[in-house]
Amino acid sequence: MSSSTKIIRGSFLDFVNDPFYQSEVDSVRYLPDGLLVVENGKIKAFGTYESLKEQYANDEITSYQDKLITPGLIDLHVHYPQTEMIAAYGEQLMEWLDQYTFPTEAKFKDREYARKIASFFLDELLRNGTTTAVVLTTIFPQSVEAIFTEAQSRQMRIIAGQMLMTRNAPDFLLNDAQTAYAQTREQIQQWHGLDRLLYAITPRFAITSTPEELSLAGKLKAEFADVYVHTHLAENVQEVQFTAELFPESKDYLNVYEQFDLIGDRTILAHCVQLDDSAFARLSDAGAAIAFCPTSNLFLGSGLFKLDQAKSTQTPIKVGLATDVGGGTSLSQLKTMSDAYKIMQLQNKSLSVFQAFYLATLGAAKALSLEDQIGNFELGKEADFVVWDLQATPLMKLRNPDPKSKNLAELTEKAFAMMILGDERAVTATYVAGEAVQFS
Repeated sequence: MSSSTKIIRGSFLDFVNDPFYQSEVDSVRYLPDGLLVVENGKIKAFGTYESLKEQYANDEITSYQDKLITPGLIDLHVHYPQTEMIAAYGEQLMEWLDQYTFPTEAKFKDREYARKIASFFLDELLRNGTTTAVVLTTIFPQSVEAIFTEAQSRQMRIIAGQMLMTRNAPDFLLNDAQTAYAQTREQIQQWHGLDRLLYAITPRFAITSTPEELSLAGKLKAEFADVYVHTHLAENVQEVQFTAELFPESKDYLNVYEQFDLIGDRTILAHCVQLDDSAFARLSDAGAAIAFCPTSNLFLGSGLFKLDQAKSTQTPIKVGLATDVGGGTSLSQLKTMSDAYKIMQLQNKSLSVFQAFYLATLGAAKALSLEDQIGNFELGKEADFVVWDLQATPLMKLRNPDPKSKNLAELTEKAFAMMILGDERAVTATYVAGEAVQFS
């Protein structure tokens, strides 16, 4: 066995189909006693322990008894510059940005500060079992350099890009549109496709971009077809109204981005709380993805995302879960899943534990068009995975006195309890490209 080969034994959960459209029996793959073989950071073999044990009988096996192993979690929308201001009091979106967010983001003009926060932020993602994230930065190029440099040193798959802002923000957070275009273009050539790093053209939202800047963003997208577009859409009622005033020629908020050719199958749109039927249908037709941000939507009072409409058969849209820190209140995707469940409950809808985990794994990978590289335990994919302790706290142990699940029915109950009660304490280990992350 090569020194770069690792063999992991435990209970494994992943997805082979979408449980919103197919039965959970046909969508969920659960191996109560499985074996995962990783070589050079990728999955070489995966199956039941019984079927693989003879092949690897003489090899060292890392065994996680009584633990559950899932693919690494994917955060579809998170602001790393807002890490320090998480849990800033009250206010709704627009006031919250002015009072807390913009002054904090100004600090990222300092290169060392940007590196310090980027390092802390990525370590916290990994501590929570998140191995891939779509990350917003600031208008300062050094904030982009910091997140990519720190991610590269951790072998993480990170999608990020420089924030584009030219109006309706403090002067210290505004950039000239042509300057931002040149900086973004240079960064795409430097970072996109380097190791596991990918680039996203990132207008903050329509309110902070002029038509000139959005036009230049569209020009970049045309030039670099495989980069992403990442922005906000229809989060807050006041935001939607202000956008309509700024772009009176657009029929709605989504149409602002459509007019500049920014909506396609590599577009990630955060929130989408205030969308009508027409917008859902157009997003479905375009193949765009929505980042569902439940903790943020509750904390800022933005509203209840219509997940059932986004995942309907009439307007099927790619959706993934997102923490949206610092509007979001935790980097834990378990906390995010828990609030997603509650948001559905408030709409008299349901969200199963497997649908929730799908949105944070294979569903999010599909939203990023990366399902051929991450999202489940298919052979050849990158070996990012998380080891979960269903008894991580005294209350969780009381709730799950026996962590083992012989079948899917037993796992449903126990995993749901972990989803509602768990946080980063439930993470026993996080593996990135087959390597266990060491936490301080």
